[in-house]
Amino acid sequence: MITSLAFSILFLILGVAFWWILDTRQRRLLPPGPRGLPIVGSLLNLGSLPHRTFHELSNKYGPIMSLRMGSVPAIVVSSPEAAQLFLKTHDSVFAVRPQMEAVTHMSYGNNGISFTNGTYWRLVRKFVVQELLAPAKVNSFRGMRREEVGLVVEEIKKAAAAGEVVNVSANLGDLIENMTFRFLLGRSKDDRFDLKGIMTEAFTLAGQFNLADFVPSLKPLDIQGLTRRYKETSKKLDAMLELIIDEHEQNLNNGNNRDIVDEMISLSRNNSSVNHQELAKLIDKASIKSIMVDIITASIDTSFTSIEWILTELMRHPSAMKKCQEELTSVVGLDRMVEETDLPKLEYLYMVVKEGLRLHPIVPLLGPHESKEDIVIKGYHIPKKSRIIVNAWAIGRDSKVWGDKALEFIPERFAESKIDLRGRDFELLPFGSGRRGCPGMQLGLLSVELVLAHLLHCFDWELPAGKSAKDLDMTEQFGLTIPRIEQLLLVPKIRT
Repeated sequence: MITSLAFSILFLILGVAFWWILDTRQRRLLPPGPRGLPIVGSLLNLGSLPHRTFHELSNKYGPIMSLRMGSVPAIVVSSPEAAQLFLKTHDSVFAVRPQMEAVTHMSYGNNGISFTNGTYWRLVRKFVVQELLAPAKVNSFRGMRREEVGLVVEEIKKAAAAGEVVNVSANLGDLIENMTFRFLLGRSKDDRFDLKGIMTEAFTLAGQFNLADFVPSLKPLDIQGLTRRYKETSKKLDAMLELIIDEHEQNLNNGNNRDIVDEMISLSRNNSSVNHQELAKLIDKASIKSIMVDIITASIDTSFTSIEWILTELMRHPSAMKKCQEELTSVVGLDRMVEETDLPKLEYLYMVVKEGLRLHPIVPLLGPHESKEDIVIKGYHIPKKSRIIVNAWAIGRDSKVWGDKALEFIPERFAESKIDLRGRDFELLPFGSGRRGCPGMQLGLLSVELVLAHLLHCFDWELPAGKSAKDLDMTEQFGLTIPRIEQLLLVPKIRT
């Protein structure tokens, strides 16, 4: 008689054998990739920096690679040619966003820009592009940006006069935060609540891999404690946004320079352009909150992180910094501040920005896509509901595109190159591409160029005593973005 233990072992062996056979049959049709383990797939092998893990695996399995992340089939895209197939050629099939628990709790589900699908998403995106982030709207806040940048420059000048070390990371974080909040809310800071702290907590949580998103059976167990933390952060965030919206509703400014919340409230009251009447019937307070979270998320960490990485690279490459400063002196001079109208003339600065975003893309893994139907690409079967992950970090390091010195910071590589970063060229995708490309790309790029231009125009920068460029830690910290693990501390010297 077979004992219960022996029967259990036999049952387990047969189950594993059945899974192996079924998995092998399915994999014959899929792109190549690691087999993974039962139930969890390759989740346990991603490490703390998944974009690097995916890059290493793609070197072995190819630019279109399949793997299982729990019960979710995933396709990792790691070359410009492959990215073009998924983001342009077959964009209509992959323009869907998967549903994720962090979004459900902290971004009000399907009410925002980033993870909404269907007709509502198209209406919201159209409104955001045509109204909230339209060039005229962005330009109307030019004076605000000049004021905020000027305040930071004056603060750094005081530190320079005193010979002090400046925490550039902290200064950049405060500057981008204030610019974003004034554009969005009409004011920079409010002592009644810690908006920056709450959003930092939300960024951290949203950047973590949640097992429950890939193994739904684990969701009720909340093994990582993320569900509890989502709910706690969401509650604090909601209370804060509720107060902000209520105050805007009571004091709605009907002038020409209304902030973004004013514009959304006006739309919800059906007082906006006839072009958005269909959306006006759908938008409510939850929608406004969700769009606010999306704009804050897409603005603060991204711009701050990009500027910090680029400035760090310039500290490691003083010849590139010198060229930037010489260009600024030639175009602007030293008797006035940089204006936004100067930026198109700063060609070398733009090359520096492109090179910085190539090596340190804003988001290393572009926002996830999901296939809405079965499709065959390059002879590979891509099942419906597959998670599509475009590794922008790996594409920026593709030696077939960037040559033997792909890992080096060389802005001059763009002097003879027509490759741009606005999503038309798939060799460089810091803002994504296609239907799901970043709608705030122009504002984000403007913020990066403007702040960087002022920092280089007004100051020479040195490392603290006893430090050299080789001491700069380039270790990444994974999240929605990949900031440096260490803050950037520098000594400013006023340029004269």
